[in-house]
Amino acid sequence: MSKPFLYRRRSSISFGLIQFRRTSMCEESENLVLFQVRHKSGGGGGGGGGWRPKKKVYHRVDELDKAIDLKKKPNLILQLKSIIQAQKHGTLLLRDLEKHVGFVHKWNLMAAIEKYPSIFYVGGGNREPPFVTLTEKAKNIATEEGEATESMEPILVKNLRKLLMMSVDCRVPLEKVEFIQPAMGLPQDFKTTLIPKYPEIFSLKVINGKVHLVLENWDSSLAITAREDRLLREGVLEPIGDRGKKVRITKDGNLLGRNAFKVSFPPGFRPNASYLEEFEKWQKMEFPSPYLNARRFDAADPKARKRVVAVLHELISLTMEKRVTCAQLDAFHSEYLLPSRLILCLIKHQGIFNITNKGARGTVFLKEAYAGSNLIEKCPLMLFHDRFVALCGRREANPIS
Repeated sequence: MSKPFLYRRRSSISFGLIQFRRTSMCEESENLVLFQVRHKSGGGGGGGGGWRPKKKVYHRVDELDKAIDLKKKPNLILQLKSIIQAQKHGTLLLRDLEKHVGFVHKWNLMAAIEKYPSIFYVGGGNREPPFVTLTEKAKNIATEEGEATESMEPILVKNLRKLLMMSVDCRVPLEKVEFIQPAMGLPQDFKTTLIPKYPEIFSLKVINGKVHLVLENWDSSLAITAREDRLLREGVLEPIGDRGKKVRITKDGNLLGRNAFKVSFPPGFRPNASYLEEFEKWQKMEFPSPYLNARRFDAADPKARKRVVAVLHELISLTMEKRVTCAQLDAFHSEYLLPSRLILCLIKHQGIFNITNKGARGTVFLKEAYAGSNLIEKCPLMLFHDRFVALCGRREANPIS
């Protein structure tokens, strides 16, 4: 039996009235997870007010849980590579490793050094303190990172513009951009290197005491979502003249049309005819673009609620791995006017999104971006990462004295 689905909060994140509890609030059977969402019931009558529990069913996807585990080894290797490259002579004294990552995580990196001698070379001994550096083969491949980074720049600029274009005021606090920076693939020093390079597009301004990243130039050609772009590339975006054409939904929930989302129901989820009928109506329903200002719409309108799904879909699409932590997603509540009970929206649309608590933080995946545990389309930087990590080959012992 796998671990219970519990949302572990590492930051001050709130999804409205949702509470995940370790005891009495969560039941699990294989991939089926039942947990309670607490709703406030109205006063009136003799019942009085109070809280009433309501069970919600969530089906886990093991392949996407596995995707978190599969990233652990590459993340260790890439982190250690970056630390070594940041040193003056490209060598790191093993005694200094703790200064960079702390006492506990140091042992994870020491284990990686031992396991992957094809990437990390350990030297020193006698009178010379032990050190670690990259092997010659690893150094040769590492030289390709500059080309990958250069190829990423136009992608990052475009994605950053789209991130700002979706916000209600075309601006986002800089601290929130920095919070999602690793997921988007932005360099750590993007505010001093990337932003000043494009003054006609971005600017940094202090608003209400906070530094904001502000969009200076709106580009209508960028106001097309990843969902719409996929439909165009696959040739399934119906022409204007075919809007009245009768199209039926398939048993897997998918429907060809300009308003439909690609879905993949989790294993164990068996929609009946009534569910599919309602879902077909939802798939066919028109909705406003995520790039239109959210203030123009009534949050209770079904079309506006479907637009929220499109906003979440587009935001996750802007990341390198098509996934974000729950905290990163929750950080954009005020900029995108997201619903307070955001987790309910994600669970309701578990054919589009997948939530996992594997790893240190809860993570939301865009399901259509994955085939099993593997990301389908990768950016140049991720392709470089794959090529570098592939050097590890079979595990061998690399003794450290």
